[in-house]
Amino acid sequence: MFPVGGVGVMLVGVVLSGLACLALGLALHRRLGWVGAAALAGLLWSVVVIACVTLIPADGAPGIVSAEGRLTTCSWDIGGPAPEGFWIFSGGQRLLNTLIFVPSGALLVVVAARWRAAAIVTVPIGLALLAAYSVAIEKTQLELARIDRACDVTDIIDNVTGAVLGVLLGLVLALLLRPWRARHSDIA
Repeated sequence: MFPVGGVGVMLVGVVLSGLACLALGLALHRRLGWVGAAALAGLLWSVVVIACVTLIPADGAPGIVSAEGRLTTCSWDIGGPAPEGFWIFSGGQRLLNTLIFVPSGALLVVVAARWRAAAIVTVPIGLALLAAYSVAIEKTQLELARIDRACDVTDIIDNVTGAVLGVLLGLVLALLLRPWRARHSDIA
């Protein structure tokens, strides 16, 4: 039996990880400046939030999932049978799957822009890592039937779409926030 689940447990995970990442950001501000520290802490927090939302059972502890009721492969039905989404979010599951990766993509760019020359390499690598993270989540959902989640290739497509949209947003944010300037003027 999977002992935990539900929206309340997700929210506790989100809040506790947020507090830990806030502490990390405060600890790193002297070294990275406020923009860099906040972006790095926010990136880490966004990745943990994704795990909380996707790997904790949505409707409480599901109990035992029988071997006969367990899926053995991912759904390859592109755009397939996605539910309408969680009751606390408006819009469908696909919209949520896209939106949840946008902050990670945007913060990735702001963190990488701290070192402008390296950003040309680190942003594509980071985007590939976010795509791999999505694949790992879906694989985990497939293997751990007890979390009562389903593996779906459409989720990966939606997640990567959200990460790409986030990277585009991050380019705009980086131009506005100019995190590379932290080395000279933001460190206090």
